[in-house]
Amino acid sequence: MSDDASTAPALPSAIDTLERPAAERLAGLAQRAPEAVFAGSIERVGVVEDVGDGVAGVSTIPGTRFGELLRFPGDVRGIVFDLDRDVTGCVLLGEDECIDAGDLVRRTGEIVRVPVGPGLIGRVINPEGRPLDGGDPPDAETYEPIERPAPAIFDRAPVNRPLQTGIKSIDSMIPVGRGQRELIVGDRSTGKTAIAVDAIINQRDADVVCIYVGIGQRTSATAGVLAALKRHGALDYTVAVVADADDPAGLVFIAPYAACTIGEHFCRQGRDVLIVYDDLTKHAQAYRQVSLLLRRPPGREAYPGDIFYIHSRLLERATQLADDAGGGSLTALPIVETQAGNISAYIPTNLISITDGQIFLNADLFYHGFKPAVDIGRSVSRVGGQAQRTAMRRIAGPLRLGYTQFEELEIFTRFGARVEEATRVKIERGRRIRQVLNQPRFEPLPLPDQVVVLLAVTEGLADAVPLSDIPRMEHLLRRAVSEGLPKVAASIAAGDELTDEDRTALIDLMRTTIDGDFGEAKKNGDAPTE
Repeated sequence: MSDDASTAPALPSAIDTLERPAAERLAGLAQRAPEAVFAGSIERVGVVEDVGDGVAGVSTIPGTRFGELLRFPGDVRGIVFDLDRDVTGCVLLGEDECIDAGDLVRRTGEIVRVPVGPGLIGRVINPEGRPLDGGDPPDAETYEPIERPAPAIFDRAPVNRPLQTGIKSIDSMIPVGRGQRELIVGDRSTGKTAIAVDAIINQRDADVVCIYVGIGQRTSATAGVLAALKRHGALDYTVAVVADADDPAGLVFIAPYAACTIGEHFCRQGRDVLIVYDDLTKHAQAYRQVSLLLRRPPGREAYPGDIFYIHSRLLERATQLADDAGGGSLTALPIVETQAGNISAYIPTNLISITDGQIFLNADLFYHGFKPAVDIGRSVSRVGGQAQRTAMRRIAGPLRLGYTQFEELEIFTRFGARVEEATRVKIERGRRIRQVLNQPRFEPLPLPDQVVVLLAVTEGLADAVPLSDIPRMEHLLRRAVSEGLPKVAASIAAGDELTDEDRTALIDLMRTTIDGDFGEAKKNGDAPTE
């Protein structure tokens, strides 16, 4: 180093160049620096690349997981559906009017959860748990994820308890057990929702928690269902989860999963739950919509390849739990719509293969005034017969056989063919069976009343009763048995076996009642036809 450098004056420090007041302030800050706490945080955000029709593309945020919730402007949340290197595809759970390209998107580190607990009973909510009935937010015990694995095999128990729908044709020939998945399938406006609503109304005294899920339905249709439930006192034990057709497709998609989580909460506590999915056709269409918007590869009928999985992972959660797992049950009544009775279409075929049977509604029967328009020949229950009450099971066999024979023989009468006497008797009896199976909406019947009426027609006691008088005959028989044989009626309601003595007493009482009111027709040998 040179002598000039060693003798050069020292450079003034920064503090010496400051004015006195500023220097004092800087010295004070330096003394307090060790006590300061760093309050900032690092936040990873993304940018909206494109948005529209209920989906959004976001620049990929490091660490984002599939199914995670992202927060958009306007407090709109979105579910991560696609994870690519550069762009993350999100399905929005709210309206996208307040979201524009270039807006910042933040991670939440959470997944979709829904409130659960007794505070939801009697309420109408959307799939996120927000009230739709004008009340305060529902009281929740906790929040649980809408997606969870189905119960393991060892946590399940056999389906051996009936779930009475109150509908004669179903409880007798297509019975539903608690923990079963029974599909309701039919064309538009053939009474699919009516059957499900009647099943809910019939649980009034059965200590069953009911959940109605409106999936992509018209607002007016959903309002009609809720009004019917309220009018018959069924809303007091029902949770309604509603995503209308006007809601974003993301809300429609998560609606059945959110409702299933609510039902599972009661199921694990040992309660019996009935859940109605109305309907899964709209659910599949909502999933197809968001999948195509996210540019997923389309498959058959433009549905994505995993359309079977989204329904199977939902319906497999319906079960009868073993005692060690809680002992409750979750019974599912999914609804699917067909076109021109085509049950071989993609979505109906998938759901038929997933469920434990189907209740098929025939449009021709409906338009001819036979309601509920259940097509017995194309309907089946693969489980419920094991859970059927003994008294009903003894009637169900002859009833189904007689009705099936009638449907085959009735074809001959349409062409004016002459038939022998034995065939004519079977046809006339079948017509009375079909007339008995007619049932007004919102009038589910208790088990003893069903057994009494169906026993009368299978034993031929109503063969001489005019078809127009069948409803009056039903009323007379039900009243006669409830007043004359109350112990027998109570025994049937309790699920006890109908002994030969009780059966004989029932038949004698019903024969006396019918002879007393319709004796003239029988005496004259009249067998009125349609």
